[in-house]
Amino acid sequence: MVIYLDHNATTPIDPRVIDAMKPYLYEIFGNPSSVEHQHGHDASAAIERAREQTAAVIGAKANEIVFTASCTEADNMAVLGVARANSEKRHIITSAIEHPAVLEPIRMLEREGWSVTYLPVDEKGQVSVDGVKGAIRKETALVSIMAANNEVGSLQPIRSIGAVCAEREVLFHVDLAQVVAYHEVDVERDNIHLASLSGHKAYGPKGVGVLYVRSRRPRVRLAPILFGGGQERGLRPGTLNTTAIVGMGEAMAIARSSAVKEGLRLSTLCQRFLEKIRGSVEGASLNGPEDARLANNISLSVVGVEPLALIRRLNREISFSASSACATDKIQTSHVLLAMFGETARARQAFRIAPGRFTTESDIDLAADLLISEIARLRGG
Repeated sequence: MVIYLDHNATTPIDPRVIDAMKPYLYEIFGNPSSVEHQHGHDASAAIERAREQTAAVIGAKANEIVFTASCTEADNMAVLGVARANSEKRHIITSAIEHPAVLEPIRMLEREGWSVTYLPVDEKGQVSVDGVKGAIRKETALVSIMAANNEVGSLQPIRSIGAVCAEREVLFHVDLAQVVAYHEVDVERDNIHLASLSGHKAYGPKGVGVLYVRSRRPRVRLAPILFGGGQERGLRPGTLNTTAIVGMGEAMAIARSSAVKEGLRLSTLCQRFLEKIRGSVEGASLNGPEDARLANNISLSVVGVEPLALIRRLNREISFSASSACATDKIQTSHVLLAMFGETARARQAFRIAPGRFTTESDIDLAADLLISEIARLRGG
């Protein structure tokens, strides 16, 4: 069996999530907007339960949860929704290493005449809080910084950035896709006003996401970017995907009860893997910080080793990634690694190992041994 170590790209659906979804595939199939009859009422009740489960995992209120078809859609709704609702303010702050789901709508606004500040990151892939503070202007409508980078695992100082945004009365959006399954999140404590979540990055189904929209202190105003039947407070019209939303809710409930413990377990596994690699592979560098990093992410660059060659030679034994799997199939250096290291061999040679909920210690040990052996072969050793 191939060892799956690409959980930052997607996670398998937890069997408990599948069990929760099954009735909504076969029996409870009504349109949740048709609440006047029993079939629709049952579907609507399931969605409201999922809304409560999702709100609880991030410390939000149920009425602040908007279901979407993906985290990408949620990111677009946050960026473009704030822009359309606050057209008198035409400045946005983001980082150079954000996901394309944030960068591309921001670039579209830039083409429309908006001013954008792209904050640099250091060699650990982290944004400076002082950099955020210095970039805020009177006309700043939004700051958008991801909680954890999907490629190199760097955790951003979200709580400190949130405090700055609250003090300066600027809306703060955070992409939380990578963190909810492994780290504690509290949108109130951290002064997060908008947040995007993904089902399939947290052992739920693909094709479902969430946008958290704060309802008070401050009440966030968003303009819709889709139009139709008025579902989800008019922000995300379209018949709700009851089955996927139920799966999202169950995945979030599991994350709420297990994230801290699972994060510690995965951090230990990652450290075990790193120690084996560092003890056997000369010229192996960890990309991103040693400590303030995503619990299940190891980004490595190995001198003299082409990551795509490594992946191809091991593809029947280990699944791992050379760069973000959300990008196209073009072979190019990741914008994240370029922002951290410039056009260097280290940037080009990066690959990512990402264990998950069902990864065992023996999986990690075997994967490390296979990588060590294959690296030696590629180097001609």
